[in-house]
Amino acid sequence: MDCTVSFPCVHFVPVGRTLCNYRRVTVVAHSKRRRPPKDNRYRPRPKQPPEFGVNLFLKKPSTASKPTDDDMDSNEENDEEEDGNIGVVWESDELEAISSLFQGRIPQKPGKLDRERPLPLPVPFKLRPLRLPTPKTQVKLTAPAVVSSRASMAKKVYKSPSFLVGLARQISRLGPDADVSKILGKWVQFLRKGSLSLTIRELGHMGFPERALQTFLWAQNQPHLFPDDWILASTVEVLARNHELRIPFNLGQYTGLASRAVLEAMIKGFIKGGNLRFAWKVLIVARRDKRMLDSSIYAKLILELGKNPDRHRHVLPLLDELGERDELNLSQQDCTAIMKVCVKMGKFEVVESLFSWFKQSGYQPSIVMFTSVIHSRYTEKKYREALAVVWEMEASNCLFDLPAYRVVIKLFVALNDLSRATRYFSKLKEAGFSPSFGLYKDMLQIYMASGRIAKCKELCREAEIAGFKLDKYLVSVR
Repeated sequence: MDCTVSFPCVHFVPVGRTLCNYRRVTVVAHSKRRRPPKDNRYRPRPKQPPEFGVNLFLKKPSTASKPTDDDMDSNEENDEEEDGNIGVVWESDELEAISSLFQGRIPQKPGKLDRERPLPLPVPFKLRPLRLPTPKTQVKLTAPAVVSSRASMAKKVYKSPSFLVGLARQISRLGPDADVSKILGKWVQFLRKGSLSLTIRELGHMGFPERALQTFLWAQNQPHLFPDDWILASTVEVLARNHELRIPFNLGQYTGLASRAVLEAMIKGFIKGGNLRFAWKVLIVARRDKRMLDSSIYAKLILELGKNPDRHRHVLPLLDELGERDELNLSQQDCTAIMKVCVKMGKFEVVESLFSWFKQSGYQPSIVMFTSVIHSRYTEKKYREALAVVWEMEASNCLFDLPAYRVVIKLFVALNDLSRATRYFSKLKEAGFSPSFGLYKDMLQIYMASGRIAKCKELCREAEIAGFKLDKYLVSVR
């Protein structure tokens, strides 16, 4: 009786075949075996996924063509010969050892297989002993704790405010016939570009514009100090503030050659010196040449022009030009200065626009700005809107000053709110402020409107002790 035993988990490789031929081998129990019909032996089978452990990445594609009928007959004869030549039986442990070689995938590095390997490092780098990393040679001198003794004296001195202000004091003590080179020549090796700008400004504050000009002329002869726009701008501002700057006849040609910093310094000097006519003329020439100046210049000029009612007509074009700008660079002081001028001119919409822009920019309004906005709405007779700003000011925990108390009490008097007016009047005296004549008059007005005659008499006596003379109408109340 013929019987065939198959082992599906064991792979037998006959002699003469390669190990890569990975197919199942049937062990024949007797020399004669039963073969399947010829039409079933080479029937096409459906494709199956590759067995686990086979490395398909390294497997080369086969270029053999499909077998023909003659090849099938020859394969049958070869199979018969090989079956007769089987004389070696593999043990189970040997088969496990051989199959384990093909179970795991060979790890491959990503990228191209035929890439060029980098050249090996030189021998000194391989033999370099291990040690701690070397410290950085570049030291950041702007950090407060890093200014060490390794930094040179020049780097410590050339931008020190105390050193530069000390130079200005030494120059101011020179005799009338002495030259500034006597002082500056000693420290020339410690100076850099921009250093003497602070010295020149300090000389202008001390009232020595001629010494500031001499310092600038000395710096012009030093190749490592000039040209420098900072020194030139400081000198121009000092001379313009002290009325020592000579304006050429062709101002447009001069301003066309000047930089933006020099133009702004010139206008600042004219404004601080009270020469608004020249400041306006320089600004007109800059606008004609389409030179973009800083917004703070406009704010300072608006504040000075707004002090004179005859020059209010010059303020309107400056406000329109600021409103057309996409980006504003205004500080809190500049905003409050413009607000005060706009309240005098009745431009309440500009005050509201500036207040909204300032809060949207992420800044916290100060007590001065809150007071300006309350005064603007009080003047416009928008008392309820002004009261909302008072609560916002209280929520921000701002410390009230005397103008803030005065505006808030005026608002409560206009609203006829006696209790709140009395409370803020008491807070004013508790904070250490002395009421002004206007505050006494406002409180008398609300007391009279409420019929508090005894309180009116008491307030009149308090005002007389403070040195204020009341009007005849208020005296008649006593």
